[in-house]
Amino acid sequence: MSARRRTRLLRLGAGALAGALLLSGCDFDGAYDLPLPGSPVDEDDSFEVTAEFADILNVVPRSPVMVDDVTVGEVTDVERVGWHARVRLRVRDDVVLPDNAIADIRQVSLLGEKYVALEAPEQGAADERLGDGDTIPLAATGRNPEVEEVLGALSFLLSGGGVAQLGTITAELNEVMSGREGRLRHLLGSLEGVVGTLDEQKADIVRALESVNDLTATLNRERRTIGEAIDVTGPAIKVLGDQHDELVAMLGALDELGVVGTRVIGAAKDDLVRSLRHLRPILNRLRAAGDELAPGLNLLISFPFPKEASEVVRGDYANTSIRADISLENLLPGGGILPPLEVPDPGELLAQVGRCLRSGSLTSAACRKVLADADLLTRLKKACRTEAHRRKIVCVVLNQVPDSAGLDQVPQLLDDILAGLGLGRGAATTTPGPAGSLRELYGGGAR
Repeated sequence: MSARRRTRLLRLGAGALAGALLLSGCDFDGAYDLPLPGSPVDEDDSFEVTAEFADILNVVPRSPVMVDDVTVGEVTDVERVGWHARVRLRVRDDVVLPDNAIADIRQVSLLGEKYVALEAPEQGAADERLGDGDTIPLAATGRNPEVEEVLGALSFLLSGGGVAQLGTITAELNEVMSGREGRLRHLLGSLEGVVGTLDEQKADIVRALESVNDLTATLNRERRTIGEAIDVTGPAIKVLGDQHDELVAMLGALDELGVVGTRVIGAAKDDLVRSLRHLRPILNRLRAAGDELAPGLNLLISFPFPKEASEVVRGDYANTSIRADISLENLLPGGGILPPLEVPDPGELLAQVGRCLRSGSLTSAACRKVLADADLLTRLKKACRTEAHRRKIVCVVLNQVPDSAGLDQVPQLLDDILAGLGLGRGAATTTPGPAGSLRELYGGGAR
């Protein structure tokens, strides 16, 4: 084949390639759409995890994902969501991490590429496993500082920072410590002892803080009562303020009293000492009496009764027995010989009451005798309450006299009753009787 023909074929191939590119131009978005060889993980043997980062530096798709510096996956997508980035990670199925795993953006070397490192948290690892569709939030992601940031901070420190001040501080510290190494060593040893003591007593310190906390809670609950107490204290302080002059005068008077008392005690000191010396033998005798003093005081309390009288009252109750010997010879004249009693004949009493009832008049001689005797009057009243006698004029009038009336009140009461009945004075009979009131008929008969 000639060189001219070869050139023509190359031109035709280039034209065909250009046409194919033009025909497929609407579907071509960039170099990342082209499939790249060498992916560290197969899509069928992996799961996807989403991680939220505040700053992803220059992490791009295809950046590796590592666990313990071993590549276990890759970054498949990076997108901006608000003011942070959302990164999709594809991780091999055989990677076992807790559900609350953390993600950091790190650097392979000082000037190496960036990668996403996955690891379990230092404390509180979850029991569930990280799996497909899980999300690592912003609080669990981060990044290492860039070399540029470290160099910039160092430049700021060296150019406008406090290096000169650090030198001054170091020089002053050397000046202070020079010649005082022993004291500083002793100070550090004492500090170590103090810290050790605090460490040993940390339980007591914690308990004290808890007690203070309980006290504070109690004061908080009682703040209304405390406020009321403070409100009440205000007027009391005002009263003390108003009486300031009186209080000062009282203290001045007490001061003068102290001066006078001191003078009096100083003047009477010798007499007081002599009195105490005279009292010393008495106290010595009392001390020598010892246990015999208590029974003597017990007998003194019960005097003039026997000492057993002190056992009458025990605690808050009394329990005793008394024997009394009473003789009538000492109480009655004539050697205690009583005169014979005159006992009325019961039959005679009933006969007197019956004659009064049969007389039909309270002014009769029989009734006058009955009304003048307390026993007979009682029997008459009892008889007048019976069905056989209560309708008789004697009982009609007598039943209106109260039982509580005394024998001397009966005449006046009978006159008042007769007057109320319209019978007139001395009309307590079935037939007219002699003139005169009942008191006139038997007045003065009450014995």
